[in-house]
Amino acid sequence: MDKKSTTFTATHGVMTAEVGVISGELELLTTCDENGVLTLAITYVGAEEWYTLPGEEYRLNDPRDHEVIHRMLANVLERP
Repeated sequence: MDKKSTTFTATHGVMTAEVGVISGELELLTTCDENGVLTLAITYVGAEEWYTLPGEEYRLNDPRDHEVIHRMLANVLERP
């Protein structure tokens, strides 16, 4: 299983499935298994509790795209 992590500042917030919108210094964690199943999680930097981003099952056609998708998500979530 491949994991990618990025820290960023969300000034307008990020919607989570569990607690609604969170903002501030956040960490995005994406994991991708060999079948392309993608898991998205987010937390406050330094916190222990992780939240999920809303949506159904995410799947990549090619697991090698994980790096690109992770960077794209981090950039979109950080933009003002």
